[in-house]
Amino acid sequence: MAITVRPVDEDRFDDVQTVLGTRGQPARCQCQGYRMGWYDMHSPDVAGRRELLRDQVIEGHGLVAYLDDDEGDEAQDEPVGWCSLAPRRDYGYLRKTTWNGRDEDRADPGVWAVTCFVTRAGYRHRGVSRALAAATVDLARTHGARTLEAYPMRPAPGKEVTWGELHVGKLSSFLDAGFRIVHEPSLRRAVVRYDY
Repeated sequence: MAITVRPVDEDRFDDVQTVLGTRGQPARCQCQGYRMGWYDMHSPDVAGRRELLRDQVIEGHGLVAYLDDDEGDEAQDEPVGWCSLAPRRDYGYLRKTTWNGRDEDRADPGVWAVTCFVTRAGYRHRGVSRALAAATVDLARTHGARTLEAYPMRPAPGKEVTWGELHVGKLSSFLDAGFRIVHEPSLRRAVVRYDY
């Protein structure tokens, strides 16, 4: 399976919605949990969160992974994954949850954050999130980021991590993409960075 990752723009919003689906946590959240907080993310206003996500997509804050069409026709490529990334200062709730033991400017505009991955059912365990994690480096660079940060899970050997917990990605995907561990707020969570 060949995977191509492309930056989002207004024309790719429907592809993002295809990946998020119409039911389950990704469809409800619309990648707003780390922006709004978990209480607001669970409010019944899914349409409002969808419009907030549309604005972020128009700004180019994200990536879509596609399963390549065998004929080489980009229009026929199947959207299979989504990754949200933006300036860290845009994620108010994130700055509350990953900060224990850290001393730096939470609103530093040069620091971007990777917060969420969604892979469509039927396409999981095929390297979609790994391809997205690798592509975050170039996208943040094109937006002028000085540093890119992520908050992946570190599954214990032999232990399963539920899909919902892995929405932040696996540590190994980021390490393979050249990130380094800078903070470990818990046994299962790491903060990783890529400095330009």
